[in-house]
Amino acid sequence: MSLITGLFYAVLAVYLGGWYTGRWHGNFSLLLFVMSVITLAYWLAERYKFRPEREAAAAQLVQQDQARRATLAMQGINEVDGNVAAARDKLLMQPWWLDWTAGLFPVICAVFLMRSFLFEPFKIPSGSMIPTLVVGDLILVNKFHYGIRLPVINKKIIDNNEPQRGDVMVFRYPVNTDLDYIKRVVGLPGDTVAYLNKRLTINGTPIEQTPLAEYYDADSLRYSFQFSEQLMGREHRILVDKDRPPFVPPQAVEDFPFKENCRYSGEGVVCKVPPGHYFVMGDNRDNSQDSRFWGFVPDRNLVGKAFVIWMNFGDIKRFGTFH
Repeated sequence: MSLITGLFYAVLAVYLGGWYTGRWHGNFSLLLFVMSVITLAYWLAERYKFRPEREAAAAQLVQQDQARRATLAMQGINEVDGNVAAARDKLLMQPWWLDWTAGLFPVICAVFLMRSFLFEPFKIPSGSMIPTLVVGDLILVNKFHYGIRLPVINKKIIDNNEPQRGDVMVFRYPVNTDLDYIKRVVGLPGDTVAYLNKRLTINGTPIEQTPLAEYYDADSLRYSFQFSEQLMGREHRILVDKDRPPFVPPQAVEDFPFKENCRYSGEGVVCKVPPGHYFVMGDNRDNSQDSRFWGFVPDRNLVGKAFVIWMNFGDIKRFGTFH
C-alpha cells in the first residue's frame, strides 16, 4: 500500500506541476472530487480493516505480556523487565501512507463540499473589471445563489435566484469551459442590448452615465474617464477609453452560437439575447473581452455570484462587498 500511495502522490505532483507551469489547464473541482473518493477509500479501509487489525495485534500483545507476568508471578518473580506500553503504542500508530490519505479525508471532503455548494474563492486575473475589481483581488463567489449544481458536471438540480442586470457573475468561459471568467450581467434572456458609441442601451432605453473624477490606474500609469451607471437601481462604476474606436474589430469576433442575433457596425454592436443566455460586459469597457467578442453565456455555464473582496496582498485596504 505504501508503494501505491507513493505513486498516487507522484501523479498528483506531476498534475499540479504541469498545471502551475501552464502545460495544461487544471480542473480544481475534479481534482478535489478524485482526492475525496481516493481518501474516502483509504478512510474506510482504515476504519474497517487496518485499525481493527492493529488494535487486535495490540490487544494480543498485552494479553501475552499479562500471561507472561502471571506465569512468572507463580514462580515467585514479581519484578519483570520490559514496558509493553511503548510497543503497544507503536503497533497502534498509523503508517505514513494512512496518515497522509485517510487522515486527510475529513479536511478534503469538507473543502470539496463547501467549495461545491457554498462559497468558492476566486482571484481576479485581469483588469477587465476595473474599477470594481482590480488585478489580485481575492473574492468569494456564492455558489448557491443561482441554484444548486452538481460539482464537476455543473448540472443544476435545484433552482434559486435568476441572474439580474448588474450582477457580477462568475461563469465558465463559453470558448473554453476549463476557464472561469468574471463579468457584469448586462442583458437578460429576451433583452436587446446595444453598445453604440460607448453608450449602453437596453431594450431601447439608454442607461444614464454620470461623469466622475478620472480614474488613475497604477499598473498602466494612465488616467481613464470614469462614469457611474445604474442597472436595476444598483450603481456601479465603469471606465471608458475615449482614444479607442467604438466598434469591435471583425477579426476579433469569435464564431459563437446565435451570432446571427448580433449586428456589428462602425458604431458598435446590437444583440438580441436568446432564451437561457446572458449578455455580459466588463466594467473596463474598452479593455474587456466579453459578450461583444465571444457571444452569450448559457445558463449551464453559470458558477455563482461574486459578492465580497476578502483580500488583496498588494493593497490590504481592499476589503468588503461590492456592486
